[in-house]
Amino acid sequence: MANLLETIQIETAANPSVAVIWLHGLGADGSDFVPIVNELDLNGCPAIRFVFPHAPTMPVTINNGYVMRAWYDILGTDLVKREDEAGLRKSQEMVEQLIAQEKSRGIPAERIILAGFSQGCAMTLQTGLRHPERLAGLLCLSGYVPIHTTIPAERHSANHDTPIFMAHGRGDPVIPIDRAEKSRDLLQSLGYKVEWHEYMMMPHSVCEAEIEDIGKWLRRVLA
Repeated sequence: MANLLETIQIETAANPSVAVIWLHGLGADGSDFVPIVNELDLNGCPAIRFVFPHAPTMPVTINNGYVMRAWYDILGTDLVKREDEAGLRKSQEMVEQLIAQEKSRGIPAERIILAGFSQGCAMTLQTGLRHPERLAGLLCLSGYVPIHTTIPAERHSANHDTPIFMAHGRGDPVIPIDRAEKSRDLLQSLGYKVEWHEYMMMPHSVCEAEIEDIGKWLRRVLA
């Protein structure tokens, strides 16, 4: 496939029948969430291939044009009024290519989970809600629904019943929790099944309780 993103891949056992495509946040890379694999309790889960792609590099406006790994540009502190729609849609195509790659390796769409943190969470929702086949789940950490006004028209019915895990820290100074709550409320108003978790002291990161909750959700979704 043309222009397929570079990835780090970890298989929990031979011949995986499930794939988790995990998208990192702004300025990080695919290695950021690799350590979490060993922290998750995946007891009873089938063999999983974790795929951690590296986002492209680009100048990021809010960081004075500094070039870093990013799924899309951040134009200002208001994440709603000015959004890099072209960048979001371009990265959506790249994530779709990763889904297609897993399908070509024998894992059907309904056994693929999209996961992401921060910008990666936004890309998980941007792609997952529009994907034309049912996915196994959307794992959404410390992020929000981007270009949210387009969701009602562009969402695909295939993923209307796909389980969505959303988690956020109440102490997040980067993406305030009210932005995530509005995203949750939008999804619920459209009929999506959202499992919501919030963590009192957690900043823009992950915590032990969240990792435990992610493991429980994965075991349930993949049972």
